[in-house]
Amino acid sequence: MGAHPYFAAEEFAARLGRLKARLRTAGVEVALFDEIEAMSWISGFGSSANRWRCVGIPLEGEPFFLIRALDASVCRERSWIADVPTFRDWEDPVPVLAEALRARGLESATIGLDFESYGTSIARLRAMQAALPGARFVDIGAVVAELRLIKSPAEISLLRKAAAIGDEALRRAAAACVPGASQRDAARIAQATFIELGGDPYRPGPITAGRGWDFLHGHLGDEPLATGDVVHIELTPRVHGYSSRMMRCVVLGEPEPERQRAAEVLAELQDRQIAAMRPGAVAGEVDAILRDGVLAAGLRDSYDNITAYTLGLYGDAGPRTSDFTRIFHPGAAWRLEAGMVMHVYASAGGAALSETVLVTETGPELLTALPRGLLVNR
Repeated sequence: MGAHPYFAAEEFAARLGRLKARLRTAGVEVALFDEIEAMSWISGFGSSANRWRCVGIPLEGEPFFLIRALDASVCRERSWIADVPTFRDWEDPVPVLAEALRARGLESATIGLDFESYGTSIARLRAMQAALPGARFVDIGAVVAELRLIKSPAEISLLRKAAAIGDEALRRAAAACVPGASQRDAARIAQATFIELGGDPYRPGPITAGRGWDFLHGHLGDEPLATGDVVHIELTPRVHGYSSRMMRCVVLGEPEPERQRAAEVLAELQDRQIAAMRPGAVAGEVDAILRDGVLAAGLRDSYDNITAYTLGLYGDAGPRTSDFTRIFHPGAAWRLEAGMVMHVYASAGGAALSETVLVTETGPELLTALPRGLLVNR
């Protein structure tokens, strides 16, 4: 049985217990998980979808990890799951799955799947139904994503480390934004800082420069920076897959009064929004503090994006760059709970600001710690 480099066996045992309780409520005998975030959270290991793979969790009996033979060794090293059925790259994994279920007496079971999983195509589901004609496949929804919302102390520790790495990486990247330098210099420095300080070797996040107002998710450019440019830096450092995030704008030269005012208004409104992030708070009401404030200040004509989303575990090879399991928007009726971690972000008037916020029993805690406002390189 493998050992995870960070989490203890008790961490995974607690996760499995919570998961099985949800599966019992859903009325299934076994559940299959094929999104990399779900597999990693359950087992400690996840791999890309070059070949389909899944974690099987029976209510009775031992879990299994179905995976291509090439990846079985590292799977066994990282995962606590001991049963790892494999297939060769050119073989169909579905018959191996069917055999694993038959060996457990589950060939005619009620099998739970997340019908919105990006890992299961229509063709894959039909193949499973054909291979297991006595089974009944039911939708259990995004069970693991829901369970992941409340972070354990061990998970919060990783997010704290990622936030500290991000603080230093953004400070160094911002310092590199000077006339004649390039956006690539900032990206290179940020990513090198991630690795130097113990983070994952992962992309740094969106870094782009411009002079207008709406270039937050632009592309990395090659033009030399010049006085008057604004470099938007959003860093997404990760430690063992756990990501904290922050963004700032770096102004080369004296910031325009309009941009300076926008940054100050955003910081004040976001401070109020963060202060409201307490257990029991209604997400839509917390969202309105920033959204309505920005519109009332005339910084935007409309506010069409969310103002916060879930942070936590991200897979190495997943298609989602952000986790929208919980988001702040006008119709969000869900309530905040202690242990949630959110990326709160605001942009308007040529300024942008974001933080990683942990909701605790006594209120919000900023995990990121850079000065809040424009970063100015005069």
